Amino acid sequence: MKSPAFIKRLFAPAAKTGSRPDRHTRRTVSLCHALLSERGEASGAALAREALAAYRMLSGPALTAFFDVLAEEFSPDPEIVGEAADAYRQNASQANLIRLQRVAEPPRQELFRRLNRANGGTAALVEMRRRLLRELKTQSHWAGIDADMVHLLGSWFNRGFLSLQCIDWRTPALVLEKLMQYEAVHEIQGWRDLRRRLESDRRCFAFFHPALPDEPIIFIEVALTKGMSEQVQPLLDPDSPVVDPAGADSAIFYSITNCQEGLRGISFGNFLIKQVAEDLGREFPRLKTFATLSPIPGFRKWLADTAATHTELAEITVALAEADWIERAGPGTHLRAELMRLCAYYLQRARQDDEPADAVARFHLGNGARMERLNWLADSSKAGMARAAGMMVNYVYRLKDVESNHEAYANKHLAVASPGLALLARESLLARLKSSRQG
Repeated sequence: MKSPAFIKRLFAPAAKTGSRPDRHTRRTVSLCHALLSERGEASGAALAREALAAYRMLSGPALTAFFDVLAEEFSPDPEIVGEAADAYRQNASQANLIRLQRVAEPPRQELFRRLNRANGGTAALVEMRRRLLRELKTQSHWAGIDADMVHLLGSWFNRGFLSLQCIDWRTPALVLEKLMQYEAVHEIQGWRDLRRRLESDRRCFAFFHPALPDEPIIFIEVALTKGMSEQVQPLLDPDSPVVDPAGADSAIFYSITNCQEGLRGISFGNFLIKQVAEDLGREFPRLKTFATLSPIPGFRKWLADTAATHTELAEITVALAEADWIERAGPGTHLRAELMRLCAYYLQRARQDDEPADAVARFHLGNGARMERLNWLADSSKAGMARAAGMMVNYVYRLKDVESNHEAYANKHLAVASPGLALLARESLLARLKSSRQG
């Protein structure tokens, strides 16, 4: 945390050696103070526009200094908060509670609310958080700023304000360009590729917010198929034949992308998947299976890290380093069988802070899905081979089980899995080693 002396130096008159970034920061913070003291709506909106314009000019040291000031100058007064807390502790009246809540709220929350009044204010604040997150790990004293922004953005972007839209080839080009720009799971290779993803046997849905009408918040791509897909390349092939969606019995969610880095940690995916499943079920009553075909981004790194402390895995990791390992991992081979088992073990038992180590698993299990099936060489792309030796996993959303699965995960962090996947994990080399040591 910066000292009061730092704040004094920041707002002191510029010396001969004063830097340009300091002058920009002083002006921006002065406008923010003026905005907080302003009572009129019209003049407040004008000040908000001016403050945001000044903020957008900040970069490098000037931006760092601005966030430092937000962390210190716009935090609650500890003395006043302490007095209010003592008063409430002695007399837990509603009046004392309201006063405590009022004085404990950081002034920067009200500052963000007032900045939001300006045209483009919401987009500017989302962008502000994106810039904050880039340095948050090394600037721990900014954590309070982030918490305030998450609190406000979580309210402003709650499900009640979002609209679900089906994206098709008639959607404005500006939005279609954004899809190509933001796609984070399977890169869209130009307009021809995008058009195939929007054909009649495909669907793309996105959440939009009224303050960002041309900016998708999150979008999901769906393939309507016969049977649960076990390979992603046929779904991505722009030359694949278009089939009649009326004959489909499965909806495969093969890509989910959060578009706004500034909204990281604010959950939209669970609402999106459930509503898309319900909408598709109404449009195509024959659909019986709603499932993903999901990447396993952390498997090979986890395997390499685990092998460093388990020499028994050396044979597997050495084999994976060979150029011809795919040929050596043919059907029925020990290498293929053990890789499948270790991947199932990773998905179900590898942990990070008591939750599944795999980020995609955390997302779908937290949304109430069941880990259904592991697929060999499901993604033969360079990225797919590097991340998980080409393996992908199906998560199934059975609407009648979503709530109970979610509760099992939320309360006990249980990775709900099919019997087949659970058996693979139990038969893995790591599971056998742990069992023998415990025995």
